[in-house]
This record gives sequence, structure tokens and C-alpha cells, in this order.
Amino acid sequence: MPNWGGGAKCGACEKTVYHAEEIQCNGRSFHKTCFHCMACRKALDSTTVAAHESEIYCKVCYGRRYGPKGIGFGQGAGCLSTDTGEHLGLQFQQSPKPARAATTSNPSKFSAKFGESEKCPRCGKSVYAAEKVMGGGKPWHKTCFRCAICGKSLESTNVTDKDGELYCKVCYAKNFGPTGIGFGGLTQQVEKKE
Repeated sequence: MPNWGGGAKCGACEKTVYHAEEIQCNGRSFHKTCFHCMACRKALDSTTVAAHESEIYCKVCYGRRYGPKGIGFGQGAGCLSTDTGEHLGLQFQQSPKPARAATTSNPSKFSAKFGESEKCPRCGKSVYAAEKVMGGGKPWHKTCFRCAICGKSLESTNVTDKDGELYCKVCYAKNFGPTGIGFGGLTQQVEKKE
């Protein structure tokens, strides 16, 4: 039957799909409202669709239908099964689990292997790479990288450190800078001679 100016036929309902409502998958066109799993009817998008020949499924249903099967595969790909195969006449022997040590023998190897992080000097919590800012030779959280006096957020251009604490340059100058006449507004009272 000729296609007289209309769009392609929908892979689910076989009606005409016009360009504004078209979703293409596996070389076929679908209406946006027809683009759902053929097993569970869940709405699909480009990240959740799995195509098998002319059928479309969500990844869970696809795994159940076409994924690996057998002992240890549960209900499809990615599932854990505790089936021992007894209903098939198989005997499954489990080995006893070894006792785990309460502490590691070499904590530096443990922290290197499992990424134990350094602690933030301000809050004492772990600092991970994604939130790490270095200041005063120590790792800080981005949110903790603030002046200890005024709370202003710091950057590499305005940070100073003293005794393990961070300060903005203004607060550092007021509290730890030089004092006397001409420094930071402190003046010496001069006695008037009469």
C-alpha cells in the first residue's frame, strides 16, 4: 500500500507516525505514546530500551526473556539467585566461610586499597577527592574552606594560614599583622603639652 505523504507506520500500533511524534528505535518508528515495554508496558526512553528483533523491552524484561538462565542467574541478567538446584536433583556444597579479622594488619595498605580519605581540620569528617581543596598543606572540604573569623569563602588568591587555621587576608592583617602608627588604623594617643 503506498504511503501518500504520511509518515512511517508505528512498530506497535501500525498507525501512521508523523515526524512531530516519532521516536526511532532499531530502524523502526514509534509514537511517543506507543514507545513502551512489550512485556510490562513501562514507558521507555533511549536509555532504558532494549530491542530484540522487532520487539522493544525495558532492560529488566529483556534480561528476563533473553538474558542468561540457569543456576546462579536468578531472573535474568544482574540478579542474584540463591537457587541450589535441588529441584533438578543437584547437590550443592557450600564451603564454610572464613572468619574475618577485626582489624587490618597494615592500615596503610588498607587505606591505599580502599581509598580511606584524610580528615578535614575544620569539621573532622573525611575529605574525598571530589570535594578536596588544599590549604595550609592540609585537605579541606570546599564548604569548610572559609575564614575562621569572618566566614568568608576563600580562594587560593586570598587565603592565609596561621597555626593550622585559615584566614582571609583582611582578617589576618587585622589580627596578626603589624600594629602601631600607620598600620591598620591603630593610632597612638599623643599628649598635648600646654
